[in-house]
Amino acid sequence: MKYNRTFNFSAGPAMMPECVLEEIRDEMMNYRGSGMCVMEMSHRSKVFQQIVDEAEADLRELMGIPDNYKVLFVQGGGTLQFAMVPMNLMKNGKACYVETGAWSKKAIAEAKKYGEVTVIASSADKNFSYIPDCSDLPIPEDCDYVYICENETINGTTWNKLPNTKGHILVSDQSSMFLSKPCNVSDYGLIWAGVQKNVGPAGMAVVIIREDLIRDDLDPKTPIYMKYKTHADAGSMYNTPNCWAIYCCGKVFKYLKSIGGLEEMHKRNIAKAKVIYDFLDSSKLFKGAVVPEDRSLMNIPFVTGDKDLDAAVVAASKEAGFDNLKGHKSVGGLRASVYNAMPIEGAQALVEFLTKFEAEHK
Repeated sequence: MKYNRTFNFSAGPAMMPECVLEEIRDEMMNYRGSGMCVMEMSHRSKVFQQIVDEAEADLRELMGIPDNYKVLFVQGGGTLQFAMVPMNLMKNGKACYVETGAWSKKAIAEAKKYGEVTVIASSADKNFSYIPDCSDLPIPEDCDYVYICENETINGTTWNKLPNTKGHILVSDQSSMFLSKPCNVSDYGLIWAGVQKNVGPAGMAVVIIREDLIRDDLDPKTPIYMKYKTHADAGSMYNTPNCWAIYCCGKVFKYLKSIGGLEEMHKRNIAKAKVIYDFLDSSKLFKGAVVPEDRSLMNIPFVTGDKDLDAAVVAASKEAGFDNLKGHKSVGGLRASVYNAMPIEGAQALVEFLTKFEAEHK
């Protein structure tokens, strides 16, 4: 397959399926005979209501979301959810967090503003290069929920086995692995995901929350927009939602259904990541930053061990037609994010480039 666009290895905003972008392009000036673009139409119109209803229905089908869970489309991204989760779920004012990288650290710092936070496990001792054993966690009985970042975008680790929460509510930030593989929603009390990695444009999060966790007895000072109940009661239409993001995400949901759902997407993601990891495991210059058993299929951090050489890789990669291979500023090194929309040809082209670079810098 000939690919004419840049292979964008950004951690987000990230690539979207080409066929989805083409469909959006074709509807840009006149959405299905409405005479206007979705960006222009009223969120109270029947046309847009159909868009949001179809998006929710398709997501429910893709993930097998049970009827006793609400699907919310909430403006903002992860930083907003770091606050919304404790504001809405801290009934006893206590929560347990597992610290596995940069994003769980940020979530912990924000949650501490609203209650008592206990870090019950951490992989900080080895620079977040693994997922700690969470089979027997010291969870207090009055803990309101247990929080994990299921895929650490910056550090490149992922959970292959969920923690034993001992009957407590599990909350998961799935931002950088959302819809990348099948998910048993019933294992969670709340799942949230910023959509700018696997699903659509930046500026929105999808929240999947069990109905019994939606509370009306929050602190009276809680901003109305920060209450999950506000969004649940209004079908995500309390105020003008992020109409464009909902529309684009809906297109991606339909695309995922068309290729065979999350099972097929998972197979493709395994194949893509294997191309890169196999190279890293055989390379004498490049080294992966995560233990093999906890490696993310979405975010692949790696290093040469030399900062100047890492910078040379980034510079050369841009000349070769790639983009965003530079590691996050907080950890340095290199990182290839290979989300759902990255074709396997992108992974193969990257390995070809890195192989050539290694041969030239022995």
